[in-house]
Amino acid sequence: MAKTTDLNSTLGTDRVLWNLSDLYRGEDDPALEKDIIFCREEAEAIHATHSKTVAELDNKHLFELVRRLEQLDERLTKLATFSFLNFITRIDNEVAGALDQKIHELYSFCSARTVFFELEWNNLGDSHVEKLLSSPLLAPYSHYLRTMRKFRPHQLSEKEEKLLLEKEVVGRNSWTTLFEKIFAHQKFGEQGRTEEEVLTDLYHEKRTVRKQAATDMTLGLKDQSHLLCHIFNTLAADKMITDRLRGFESWLSAMNLSNQLKDSTVETLIKTVVSRYDIVRRYYTIKGDLLGLDRLRDYDRYAPLPSLPTRQIGWDECRSTVLDSFETFSPEMAEIAEQFFMKNWIHAPVSSSKRGGAFAHPCVPEVHPYILVNYTGNLRDVSTVAHELGHGIHQVLAARQGHFNSDTPLPLAETASVFAELLVFNSQLDLIDDKKEQRAFICQKLESIFATVFRQTAMNRFEQLMHESRRQEGEISNEKFNSFWLSTQREMFGDSVELGEDYGIWWSYIPHFLSTPGYVYSYAFGELLVLALYGLYLKEGQPFVKKYLTLLEAGGSASPYELLQPFGIDLNDAKFWQTGLGVIEEMLARIE
Repeated sequence: MAKTTDLNSTLGTDRVLWNLSDLYRGEDDPALEKDIIFCREEAEAIHATHSKTVAELDNKHLFELVRRLEQLDERLTKLATFSFLNFITRIDNEVAGALDQKIHELYSFCSARTVFFELEWNNLGDSHVEKLLSSPLLAPYSHYLRTMRKFRPHQLSEKEEKLLLEKEVVGRNSWTTLFEKIFAHQKFGEQGRTEEEVLTDLYHEKRTVRKQAATDMTLGLKDQSHLLCHIFNTLAADKMITDRLRGFESWLSAMNLSNQLKDSTVETLIKTVVSRYDIVRRYYTIKGDLLGLDRLRDYDRYAPLPSLPTRQIGWDECRSTVLDSFETFSPEMAEIAEQFFMKNWIHAPVSSSKRGGAFAHPCVPEVHPYILVNYTGNLRDVSTVAHELGHGIHQVLAARQGHFNSDTPLPLAETASVFAELLVFNSQLDLIDDKKEQRAFICQKLESIFATVFRQTAMNRFEQLMHESRRQEGEISNEKFNSFWLSTQREMFGDSVELGEDYGIWWSYIPHFLSTPGYVYSYAFGELLVLALYGLYLKEGQPFVKKYLTLLEAGGSASPYELLQPFGIDLNDAKFWQTGLGVIEEMLARIE
């Protein structure tokens, strides 16, 4: 613990704590309890007034109901944001945990009372719907209401939908919370370090340190393997049952529909990426030579090249690096990003009671997003800060669309974050004169891209094996999970990296598999889209910047296909995805 405190003090992150008072002043804020009561009463009132009346509403009264539902959901989201952010940095605090659970239960209650609207709206005839949506009054909600109807084939009866919503608080949400608590309490190695601290050592220049970190991580995961295996099996079965009840054809169809993407688009993306696994193998073969190793092991994947600067980067330097990069591209982006630093919208220190990883939480339009990172001062962390600020900027701009329309489909949400990373990378690369340092820096960026494109695609293929096996053969053993992980990882690396049997258990710490099944391909989508968009920026200059910011500001007000039309992009064309992969290959050629 003392070591972590010293690190935070050295980097200057001990003072980088978010201020949640823009949401509520604390757990005992009277406004919080007032909003809880309001949400419960408003949900009841909406149900009492409007249930079984949607078919009778004219455009004016439909608008009023949708607006009322939006305001209720915005208040609920504000409560949920506070309870989550308040809990996630104090996972060992029982009061914070109890409040978070209380808000989950409130959300479930209110959703059950208002689910009638979606069901009744989706049961209206197409001609009736078109007549209503032709009204200018409903134009702001047109895409939201049309998208809702795409779920029509998968909806259940009102009674069944209510039952699922009521049970959700002790279902997936409860299991993912248990998963987070396990890793918040789990200590790794003899020094009792956090997951974040151990994983950081995989980037250490000394091979013995990397090997020990991998050993510590493996042993820590094995220590919890019985619980983790059970959690994964339970939630895979939960999804299996839900998909069957809703009539989804494949395990990925629900995520694709939520992302407003066709199954065929996602299949094209994944197949195209898998067809270029040779890029990964070529790179790691080169890296082995550059490191002077006959054989790369799994714990060597992130080893820095000898010429890569390994100094710690303080928080203030990180801040200026990121903001300067944004400023060069768009002063508006830099101005928005600076608010996160100035107004305490970021939580940066490493802590044993804090969730690992990083995220940007959109909150609600009337407030602002918040960002969590676990900053340890390396170049990779600077990129992570840029990534999350990209999300944050996107969320600030999209908030102008209102609460319902600000929710951006996941693949486009990842586009903003990855674009921000690329801006920082290119600005840093321009400042490096030494050829060896340049090559090392490009290698690090390639590894970041591989983690986003190829690794996430391999993880998608792991998920596919997991869900298909659970549906066809029943409960999955630890050994089978391990074999799925190793086979999909080895497919990507080929002979370029030796993956030991101990590496087989490393599927078990990845939260996305549980919280958002099928999510991971969004990273590959975003990265390849960004590489193509950045090429357009280099060609077009300032006119591109305006189009790009318009894309971010649009939020979820249109489908990804519609939002990308101004850029001339066809998401169904494998050649488009090959364009992004071609950029990666060009970067690889610079170090070969």
